[in-house]
Amino acid sequence: MVTPQEGNSLKELEALQKIVPFAPSATSYGTGWKGLQAVRYRDNSGRELSVAHTLGTHVLTLLVRPPEKMDLRYEGVKRDMPPPAGSIMVAPAGSSVLWRRQGSIDALHVLLEPSVVAGVGAESFELDPTRTVVPPLDGLNAPELRSWMLAVDAELRAGNVGGPLVVESLANVLAVHLIRHTTDAHRLPASADGVLPRRKLRTVIEYIMENLGGSPTLEQMAAVVHLSPYHFARQFKAATGLPPHQYLIARRVERAQHLLRADATLGLAEVALRAGFPDQSHFSFHFKRILGVTPRQFRISARIGSKNASSGKNSDVESVSMLVKQDTYRRDRVAVKKLNQRSMP
Repeated sequence: MVTPQEGNSLKELEALQKIVPFAPSATSYGTGWKGLQAVRYRDNSGRELSVAHTLGTHVLTLLVRPPEKMDLRYEGVKRDMPPPAGSIMVAPAGSSVLWRRQGSIDALHVLLEPSVVAGVGAESFELDPTRTVVPPLDGLNAPELRSWMLAVDAELRAGNVGGPLVVESLANVLAVHLIRHTTDAHRLPASADGVLPRRKLRTVIEYIMENLGGSPTLEQMAAVVHLSPYHFARQFKAATGLPPHQYLIARRVERAQHLLRADATLGLAEVALRAGFPDQSHFSFHFKRILGVTPRQFRISARIGSKNASSGKNSDVESVSMLVKQDTYRRDRVAVKKLNQRSMP
């Protein structure tokens, strides 16, 4: 089901991909992102392209590599030549855009929901949500905004390994930086971004643990402790040292460790689902990223550790290290064997 928050940006992304006559190099379409969508286009053909479209969301465009020729018109912006690489253009929702270009191009488009910008404006800047207006911007050189757009691009190219919480957090942070660059508003005093009180921290951790198998959103977590998503994310990180999405992943890895130790008959795909990961690929990626070994290696080492526990032999950590060395040695022997076979007359 498409929620109101993701509806506009999802429709906008679908319309954009229909207008552009070649496939994107990466797209968030079909990933379930909420609050924002993103698409990256790389075209080295040098073809000429003309696009006319009325936007339903705020569109932030980062020109990683500008085309040789460019003609752009929207909401008072008139550009007859390409801007420098790394420039950002902002076309507000409702803009009628006419874009012509010729030559190769590499561009990232981030489609940000107006409701997210209005919400962040009200919560963090005390702006009237009915009057939060994003003006058109052209050739913007904003390093902080650019770095967060590149963070969206990194999540896009990684295949959404961070999950929906990462995207929600990125949407909120992008909204903050966009408001900073488009209005004279100043964020509320830092007292709103203190450490999450212990009682509220305990409440939200209980909520997370009860919903590991589901997909708790940043908005839902924030609602449990009666905070806005933006302030909740900052206070939670100040209290735990981790952003909410990383904390959730760490707890899921912990549950997976328990399952791998407790039941040797469970397949890795089943362990992934029971721990709350969307699939085995995401599970394996985060498990190895956090623990340094694959789930299979951990399971084998856990067996070795349990057998040796009574005799005081190798610990789990030593067993894992030994197993990794054995796997590396085995792979090296296979590689040498293949090389010798190729060199035989």
